[in-house]
Amino acid sequence: MTLTELRYIVAVADERNFSRAAERSFVSQPSLSASVRKLEDELGIRIFERGAGEVLLTEAGEQVVAQARRVLDEAARVKAVAKEKRDPLDGVLRLGVIHTVAPYLLPELVQGLRTAAPAMPLDIEENQTAVLEQLLRAGEIDCAILALPFAAAGVETTPLYDEDFQVIVPSRHPWARRRSVRTSELATQNLLLLSMGHCFRDQVLQACHEFSRPAPPGRQGNSLETLRSMVASGMGISVLPATALTPRHATPLVKVVPFAEPRPTRRIVVATRTGFPRAGAIRAIREVVAATDLPVTPSTEA
Repeated sequence: MTLTELRYIVAVADERNFSRAAERSFVSQPSLSASVRKLEDELGIRIFERGAGEVLLTEAGEQVVAQARRVLDEAARVKAVAKEKRDPLDGVLRLGVIHTVAPYLLPELVQGLRTAAPAMPLDIEENQTAVLEQLLRAGEIDCAILALPFAAAGVETTPLYDEDFQVIVPSRHPWARRRSVRTSELATQNLLLLSMGHCFRDQVLQACHEFSRPAPPGRQGNSLETLRSMVASGMGISVLPATALTPRHATPLVKVVPFAEPRPTRRIVVATRTGFPRAGAIRAIREVVAATDLPVTPSTEA
């Protein structure tokens, strides 16, 4: 049994296809298939059910692949531990970021890290929380910047910052000159939301309980920038995080109105696998965020 064979079965389990697994592993399909069969013969079990359309894990295979992931993760940590002892800021950091954070934090973070950690380029994966969790647990990214609430086995979170939510309305909307809006008042308006699957949508709904019902067609966007454009066109109002409302993103067609107390907020964290050896990289990210001019409250928690 070799680490290469374990990588092959993890690739097949992820892709559910030997051909795609071979491409991902940069090896020929016959070579990969032979290695998987050799491992099955060595273990005396069948890891995969091979069908005409899709490759499925057997019951025993599910346990073997789960253990293989742990072994590969631990093997990767051997090198990571050694590198951490040399310099935690030396080498690529594979960073995941959710959609509602990436466009607003990354320009500041990348610029700051170019000075604070010039030997640590970021390999960035922008995606939804559920996908980033899978990638993190599979060892395909090193850490992920997410919004709470979030919990996953074998993953720990470090607070990064807190930020307020604010209302955006068309420039000619009756609320455009108001100093504040109560969350309960949103029930009277056409509230534009992100589509299902975005954690920010859930956070807005949690803050504004009147909108727990599904939104009708035409009231959902796939990005905060789409929502901003819909508001600018007069389709309705929306709620954005403070980092999406800095001067660089301003438009005269949209007015920002703060929430009245208590203001809804969200907490952004950095998630890592338990025991992640490059703690210095996480510290560098936190220090850079704390030094930015973003409208957030950097966390002082350990």
